[in-house]
Amino acid sequence: MIQNKATSPPIEGEPPSKLQRDLLPRIVELIRHDGLEPGSRLPEALLAQRLQVSRTPVRAALRHLAERGMISPLPGGGYALSTPLDEIRPGEFAPVASDLDEYCVRIARDRVDGTLPPQISEADLMRRYELGRPLLLRVLNKLAEVGLVERLPGHGWLFSPVNDLTAINESYAFRRIIEPAALFEPGFALDPAWLADMRRRHEDMLQQPWTAMLSVGLFEMNAEFHEGLIAASGNRYLVLALQQQTRLRRYANYSWRYGPDRVAISCREHLEIIARLAAGEIELAAALLRRHLDLARDLSTAPRG
Repeated sequence: MIQNKATSPPIEGEPPSKLQRDLLPRIVELIRHDGLEPGSRLPEALLAQRLQVSRTPVRAALRHLAERGMISPLPGGGYALSTPLDEIRPGEFAPVASDLDEYCVRIARDRVDGTLPPQISEADLMRRYELGRPLLLRVLNKLAEVGLVERLPGHGWLFSPVNDLTAINESYAFRRIIEPAALFEPGFALDPAWLADMRRRHEDMLQQPWTAMLSVGLFEMNAEFHEGLIAASGNRYLVLALQQQTRLRRYANYSWRYGPDRVAISCREHLEIIARLAAGEIELAAALLRRHLDLARDLSTAPRG
């Protein structure tokens, strides 16, 4: 027990990223919930709204479902269901483990430690991590998908800036202002299905024996939780502002150093906020969210022993 900036498209035939793998069963669940028949269109924008994520990972997840024959591309763009629901086996599109996460964690940790320079060549990365170029490109494209690196002309890559303590404090101060306030926006409305899915995923995380490779999935779930709350406000500018903050904090969270105890605390804090929101207790949920951010800030800025 646990005790958007997409700069490079995925390589054709590449396994889905962790975020995309998480979306596959959720898209299938929506298709089942709506009782769709073969030929029914799957609007990308609507799926992104219902899943409360950006359109980029939804687009990639749909492409992977098409590669596996469940849906088909339409001549004018988009996709339609091509497989009857009774032919889709339960768990067929469940997430699977990926070696990519291991290398994402190692690279993020080395960048935070300063052992990787801001700019580096593919040849240097191949030597350092003993990787072949195809696998390295898959890792780099995954990091590029979440805005941690960008391709330079030739075979070089540029890492995004790593936050210093001042930037971390400023980021949490900013989030402390906008995130609780978003819950009080006039148009704030949460999809009960999204809340239930968030509850299930956090409970599943609590049940898993902790390994460093889970840090990528932990962060993406965490980011979806906070961005989902902001998205429910209906204010696009709040969403864009928080997505920028998400990109800035990915390094530290991909290289998670706080152990399984802190994972459990964070998940339980999220679950308590979810419970209060489900009960309609907005003021209490906002207070819990504010406290959650304060505790996360204190942890992120504490001296490392």
